[in-house]
Amino acid sequence: MKAGFVNIVGNPNVGKSTLMNALVGERLSIITSKAQTTRHRIMGIVNGEDFQIVFSDTPGVLKPNYKLQEQMLEFSRSALVDADLLLYVTDVQDNPDKNADFLTKVQHMAAAGNKVIVILNKIDLTTQETLDSLVAYWHKLLPEAAIHPISAKERFGLDELLSAIKNALPEGHPFFDTDQLTDKPERFFVNEIIREKILLLYDKEIPYSVEVEVEGFHDEEPSEQHPKGLIRIEAVIYCERESQKGIIIGKAGSALKRVGSLARADMETFFDKPVFLQLFVKVDKDWRSNSARLRHYGYDLR
Repeated sequence: MKAGFVNIVGNPNVGKSTLMNALVGERLSIITSKAQTTRHRIMGIVNGEDFQIVFSDTPGVLKPNYKLQEQMLEFSRSALVDADLLLYVTDVQDNPDKNADFLTKVQHMAAAGNKVIVILNKIDLTTQETLDSLVAYWHKLLPEAAIHPISAKERFGLDELLSAIKNALPEGHPFFDTDQLTDKPERFFVNEIIREKILLLYDKEIPYSVEVEVEGFHDEEPSEQHPKGLIRIEAVIYCERESQKGIIIGKAGSALKRVGSLARADMETFFDKPVFLQLFVKVDKDWRSNSARLRHYGYDLR
């Protein structure tokens, strides 16, 4: 039996969340074209007859401008020290110099004998000549690491990558029950689904200024009207300023209704049962820079 922790790190927008979702086979991490989509470390567990892989998606590496981003960077840094195997994800358009200090840490890890695989993602967007050049470039940067060109979105190269991950795992017993998919509770995914819709539907600073908190989650028993049962959810979208609150709600509540409609549809797919969703919007002034509020929202500041 093989079992181990496989942590996924890299710069923003290189496809880390897309990769983990593809490998796990479930949509655990939210995916948008905007940077800073992932704020937490999110585990996805893959079980086989003779292996258990515990993947961990992390926020994109960035230079922090406020306390929330400091914690996001800490999630990424912590992934360097508790992995049996590190997946460093880059893509055909990525600039390795963007966060050179973090990459230097990865290089030191590999040189010290830690297992690292470089994932060269989005190869469907380049030519074979450019790809060969990039593979050579990354071999020079990380000579101890294996290089795997893939397209997570198109699912190209994933079977070979998964086989390499299995081979790199240490022998051991599973860390989680074999029917467990993630370490996160149901409420966490409600938060993430709502936040994803905000990232998709709003521009500029709005998506980065909000946090979502589930205040009520009631899983009702099956009934004649709802044979699978019904989940009643009350959630609050917190923003930093009154002006943002008005934008999120929209004229006659139209924008908020759009968020709720799209989020509810995804929740019903995720939970495989009907969902009754109520959304509210409140102001929590400058919460991103307030340590006490960040702890309240689940960011473990140290």
